[in-house]
Amino acid sequence: MKKTRKILVVYCILLVLVVATMISLWPYREKKQPLQPRDYPEICNEGILRVVTEYNPTGYFVDGDTILGFQYELCQAIALISGLEVQMQLEMTLDKSFDLLNQQTVDIIARNIPITTEVKEHYLFTDPIILNRQVLVQRTAEANQGIKPIRNQLHLGKKELYLPKNSPALLRIRNLEHEIGDTIYIHEDELYSDEQLIILVAKGDIDYAVCNQQNAEQLLSQYPEIDIQTDISFTQLESWVMRNDSPILRDSLNHWLEQLKANGTYKKIYNQYYNQK
Repeated sequence: MKKTRKILVVYCILLVLVVATMISLWPYREKKQPLQPRDYPEICNEGILRVVTEYNPTGYFVDGDTILGFQYELCQAIALISGLEVQMQLEMTLDKSFDLLNQQTVDIIARNIPITTEVKEHYLFTDPIILNRQVLVQRTAEANQGIKPIRNQLHLGKKELYLPKNSPALLRIRNLEHEIGDTIYIHEDELYSDEQLIILVAKGDIDYAVCNQQNAEQLLSQYPEIDIQTDISFTQLESWVMRNDSPILRDSLNHWLEQLKANGTYKKIYNQYYNQK
């Protein structure tokens, strides 16, 4: 019994010493070093341009043994012009894409991001990539027990609209509430992107979503149950985004995009994904 007590006393003393040592060393803990600027010269020196996009028909997707996607093909065209190796990372949520950008895990967010004053305060945009707008995704009357789709924005009062977390449509819907003088219930989904929300509407799991028109049009043929004829926002310019410390990269991207537009490559890629009518 006495031997056991002695062992416990020794253990207690050792524990106190360990805790005391940790406390004494706390002021000298390793401090996180600020990230060094990473602009085109650093990227060129490494030879790798890191890009994040989303997994869908307008970003990056796999069809059999072929990789497709508007953003993917545009990035590959830029790789040919620039001589850089383009490494692509996939991330569905826009929030996490910005986290990757801020952490310098990637150099560019290659998604159709509306050019807004709020984002321009903290990030750089390329020249516009496409024109787009936000639309109300709902079911057709045939797929919704004869209930006709909403055509007048005044009828959105008391409706629950689903949209991806931090969607560019959020501010527009808030303004719309004031315009119609009624409450619109907004559900910002942290897990699903436009594509998943559109599928939920088509399957009848939710009634309304607000999504990017270009993304919605990509799914019309697969999901004829959906109606996307009601606009929520005006037409917007959308571009790729970089950190504020990458102005040379921004200028280089704009130059490469101009070349792709001049030689017809951009138009060919755009028509393949956005102009199939």
